[in-house]
Amino acid sequence: MKETMNLRVKIRPPTRGDGSAFLAAVHRSRAAHHPWVSPPDSTGAFGIYLKRISSDSHRGFLVVLRDTGDLVGVINLNNLIRGGLQSAFLGYYGFSPYLGTGLMREGMFLVLKHAFSTLKLHRLEANIQPGNSSSIALVRKCCFVREGFSRRYLKICGRWKDHERWAILAEDFK
Repeated sequence: MKETMNLRVKIRPPTRGDGSAFLAAVHRSRAAHHPWVSPPDSTGAFGIYLKRISSDSHRGFLVVLRDTGDLVGVINLNNLIRGGLQSAFLGYYGFSPYLGTGLMREGMFLVLKHAFSTLKLHRLEANIQPGNSSSIALVRKCCFVREGFSRRYLKICGRWKDHERWAILAEDFK
């Protein structure tokens, strides 16, 4: 994706003031999220999310429409590891009615640029349930490489789920 193209979205950290719009978007998108992800769905859970992403080891971004400020989705950099690894785990989900519009791809481009240029990370890893074709399509379009399969890797919606391991390196992004 060319950096000079006119992007329809921008990214920014979420704030307490986003709570109502965020929770409305989560509830509106519940059918699309289940069984893949369990985003914060209450005021308390949103507050815990904000506290987590304000730590040194996590970053959270809202993908928002430039024109209206509508919430398109969320992309998180989790468990930032410094030192010799310079890596993080990527988590993301989109919101209705913007699913399948290419807007999350634009947001992903901006987060990848931030991760590799500003945060100076070397590697990002996305672990995706094998049946989540939309998520897999997004990372494929963003030049991630499938590196493996992890059995019962992550607990989602109360159950241990298998995941495909996808990754992108800083040099792959350039």
